[in-house]
Amino acid sequence: MTTYAVVGAGPGLGLAAARRFGAAGHTVALIARDADHLENLAGELARDGVQARGYPADVLGTASLRTALEAAAEELGPVEILQYSPVPRADFMKPVLDTDAADLDAPLAFSVKAPVTCVRAVLPGMRALGRGTLLFVNGGTAVRPHPERAGTSIAFAAESAYARMLHDSLRAENIHAAQLVVPGAIRPDAEHSSPEALAELLHTLHTERTGFRHYAEPMPD
Repeated sequence: MTTYAVVGAGPGLGLAAARRFGAAGHTVALIARDADHLENLAGELARDGVQARGYPADVLGTASLRTALEAAAEELGPVEILQYSPVPRADFMKPVLDTDAADLDAPLAFSVKAPVTCVRAVLPGMRALGRGTLLFVNGGTAVRPHPERAGTSIAFAAESAYARMLHDSLRAENIHAAQLVVPGAIRPDAEHSSPEALAELLHTLHTERTGFRHYAEPMPD
């Protein structure tokens, strides 16, 4: 049995995606900062018949991220699918003219250093399996920068570039990297951007393995 690991596990998309990949037969590693929160999510999944375990880690702390993913692989089975989808902090979204160099430290750690750490932690296991999927979930500023959200616009663009390079460099090894752009808010009542709809789309990206960038719905003008 292989593991689906979601970095940024929450009660919305993270939980819905964990249910979907768990229903497909994967064990689930839930990674977020709050241990009690993770225990509650794991309990919900257990009631659905999904084997899940929480691994507390802060995405801004690369050592804890690496430790969490290595522990998940050892305890649950090799990580075949990694989903990187934590929610950015509100203070990442300052106007561009109010943003100085220090304001970019945390956004770049969040969107570049943390994904690189995660990929480096799971890649040896994927290579040993002979397959793997790397899923990156971003908001619309990843492809259309917004002057009132400078931190995420800059950092998501860098994350997109990294993920695209992974897509090109790893496909010969049967490891698929894909980006899902969600232009608006994730809402339970949204036709294409509800947690359940996005979870299904992420599972499709894993199984169909076509192309790099995908959109939950068309980008507004």
